[in-house]
Amino acid sequence: MSKIKVAIVDDHQIVRDGIKSLLHNEPGIEIVSEAKCGDTIDEMINESQPEVILMDISLPGKSGIELCNYVMKEYENIKVLILSMYMNEEFILNAIKAGAKGYLPKNTSKPELLDAIKAVYNGEEYYNENISQMILKSYVKNIKQEQESQEITETLSKRELEILKLFAEGQTNQEIADSLFISIRTVESHKSHIMQKLNLKSSVDLVKYALKNKIVEL
Repeated sequence: MSKIKVAIVDDHQIVRDGIKSLLHNEPGIEIVSEAKCGDTIDEMINESQPEVILMDISLPGKSGIELCNYVMKEYENIKVLILSMYMNEEFILNAIKAGAKGYLPKNTSKPELLDAIKAVYNGEEYYNENISQMILKSYVKNIKQEQESQEITETLSKRELEILKLFAEGQTNQEIADSLFISIRTVESHKSHIMQKLNLKSSVDLVKYALKNKIVEL
């Protein structure tokens, strides 16, 4: 029976040693290499040919997310499984976008780590229950935001959307009027209608609304 070749990328020696000790003599798993940062990632991969890389996010130089993105582009057959103490939504979603096939907290149990390694090796994705719930909530939130944005698009006219976008980007009434070849009074009238339609009270509310609904981005 062939073993899954696993590499470890973590800047803490004690963590790498701990993972190696945990997986030592585990049937079906072979630790083939380790690295403390991404500087030697190509050398490590070419020499040891890992099939799964256990990777931390917080690394010297390139972050684990940047490194994951690089590995996914350059070595498409390798699967990256993130092991991190960072459990907030931003890190998890960015890791998934970078191509990570799984994400686990560093305090995960040995059985779960083994399940995750085998799952990603077999082409599946693996997240523990808490992370799965977080991903689901994020997905639902994005769906709701898309629905709200669609409702805004249907509520506002094309001209009103243009003016809202330009205003939220920081343009003055005069600048908006000049760029759209309309009068300042027309701009002010449109802004008033927008605020009435969206039930907003101030110019600040307009900007917040545009940012929240991704009409403009920071």
